[in-house]
Amino acid sequence: MTDFKIINETPISALELKEKLEEIKKRDKQLGKKAEKTSEYLNTFVSVKPKQSEEIKKKILGLNISRLRDRHIAKVIDVMPQDIESLKALFVGENLTIKQEDLTKVLEIICSK
Repeated sequence: MTDFKIINETPISALELKEKLEEIKKRDKQLGKKAEKTSEYLNTFVSVKPKQSEEIKKKILGLNISRLRDRHIAKVIDVMPQDIESLKALFVGENLTIKQEDLTKVLEIICSK
């Protein structure tokens, strides 16, 4: 079996994955079984539009919350929580502490969309 070496790791949102799979499908005319199942799932559950996703990401990055990383922002965009408790639940298990006022600002950005 071939050994793979990870050169770069970049977190992406479900929307970005959906777009990548669509590009692959156009290029290859067909997806593998797992990719097809993933595509079906994403078509069912991804409700945010690309422009909206980018706006949300830029606004959250603009808050300059020091410990909030791209992977956290991708999670937020994927789930689009509608209350503080749901937002906090996304970060359970993470070594991350965000002030209540910052969580409120993130939630305001999400709910305004």
